[in-house]
Amino acid sequence: MTTNKAPEVNLRNIVLNMLLENNKGRLSHLIVKDTLDENKNLDKNQRAFITRLFQGTIERTIEEDYIINLFSKTKVNKMKPVIRYILRMSVYQLKYMDSVPESAVCNEAVKLAKKRKFSNLSGFVNGVVRNIARNMDSIKYPEKENERLEIEYSMPLWIVDMWIERFGIETTKNILKSVYNKKTTTIRVNTSKTTVDEVVVRLENEGAKVKRSTLYSNALEISDYNQIADFYDFNKGNIVVQNLSSMFVGMAANPKEGYYIIDVCAAPGGKSLHIADLIHNKGKIRARDLTEYKVGLINENIKRTGFNCIFAECKDATKLDKNVIGKADIVIADLPCSGLGVIGNKVDIKYNTSIEQINELAKLQKEILSVVSKYVKPGGTLIYSTCTVTKEENEDNVKWIEENLPFKLQSLNKKLPEQIIDNKHDYVQILPGKYGMDGFFISAFRRIDK
Repeated sequence: MTTNKAPEVNLRNIVLNMLLENNKGRLSHLIVKDTLDENKNLDKNQRAFITRLFQGTIERTIEEDYIINLFSKTKVNKMKPVIRYILRMSVYQLKYMDSVPESAVCNEAVKLAKKRKFSNLSGFVNGVVRNIARNMDSIKYPEKENERLEIEYSMPLWIVDMWIERFGIETTKNILKSVYNKKTTTIRVNTSKTTVDEVVVRLENEGAKVKRSTLYSNALEISDYNQIADFYDFNKGNIVVQNLSSMFVGMAANPKEGYYIIDVCAAPGGKSLHIADLIHNKGKIRARDLTEYKVGLINENIKRTGFNCIFAECKDATKLDKNVIGKADIVIADLPCSGLGVIGNKVDIKYNTSIEQINELAKLQKEILSVVSKYVKPGGTLIYSTCTVTKEENEDNVKWIEENLPFKLQSLNKKLPEQIIDNKHDYVQILPGKYGMDGFFISAFRRIDK
C-alpha cells in the first residue's frame, strides 16, 4: 500500500526569498503576512520558524555583519546579496536559535548556495560559517559603551546616541532589551458585541494561551496559536488585533454616544473600531486615509466587525475639507511618524529612518494639524498621537499646537490607567517595552475659541 506524502518544504529557502524581497525595499511585516498566506499548508512550528528566522535576521543585521566581517576576507557590503543573506541567516541561527544544530546550519547554508547557482562559492560559505561556529563564544564587542550597544542590539548608532542623550544610559538599555522581548499578540474585545469572559473561554477552548491585561480590562494577550483568522471570535468581529498603547487613544478621546468623530489617518482602522465600540455603535465616525488601498483595509475591518457607524473614505489630510469645518466633537490625529516606538514589531524601521526624515515628518505633522484642527467644534477635542519617541514629533508638536492653534492641552488623568500617567506632564509618552507595550505618545486638546 502506498501513501501520498507531502513534498518536504525548504523553510530556509522560503526565508531567503523573503530576505531578498526585503532587500528590494518591501516592508518586512507585509512580507511575513503574504508569505504565511501563501503557505497555509505549513504547521504552527514551521510558520514560527519562518517568521523568527526572517525577522531575527533583519533585526540582528548590524551584529551579524560585525561577526561576518571578523571572519571573512570579503566584507559583507562587497558580497552578492544571496551570499550575504545566507551568511546572515546562518549567524542568526548559530547565535540565537539553540535548537538548530551547528552542523545543520553549515550544511543548509552550503545547500542554499548550490541551489541558488553559487556552487563556486559554496566552499567560501562553508568555511566562513564553520569558522564562526567554532569561535562564536570568543567574539569580542567594542569597548565603548554606545558602540557596544549598537552591535549588541543591532541598533543604528545615531538612535542609540539620541536615546542616551534624551533618556540616559539605563533607560536606553531597557528600551533596547525590550525590542527583543518575546512577542505576543494583543487583542481588544468589542464588549458591545460580547464579553471578555466569553472570549477568553472560547480562545482557550480553541487552543490559545490567554493572558488578561492589568491595564485595560478589554485587552488580552494571546500566544501559541497558528493564525488569528482561525478563531471564531475574529471571524465574528468580536476581537480586533490592536496594541495596548494604541487602545489608550480611544480612551483619551473619551467619546460619548451620538458624537461626530473624524479619524484623519485611520488605516487599518483599529482606533475607529475601538471608538465605535465605546459609543456602542451610536454616533458617526469618518475614518479617513490617503489611498484607496488603505481605505480598503479599513472597510475590511468594518465589514468583519459589523459596526455601521463608521464610514471609510479616501481623503488627503493635508487638504482642507470645507464640508466638516467646526462639526466634529472629536478629531483623532494619529499621524504618520518615524515609528521608532514600534521597532519591536516592524523590524526594518530602524534602518529606514534618519534625523532628516524625522524633521520632515515633524513638518508634515504640523501641516496636517493646521488643517484637521479646523474640523473640531468649539469645546471639542483634538487627539494628537504618534507611535514614536522623538522630541521633534511629540513634545515639540504639543508646544507648537498650543502656540499656534486655538487649543489648550488637557490632562489625561482619570482617562488612562494611573500606572502610565506622567505626573509632570499632561501628555503621555510610553516608552517601548513599558508593561510590554509599543512606544506611543498621546496628547489631548480642547478647542477654546471664544
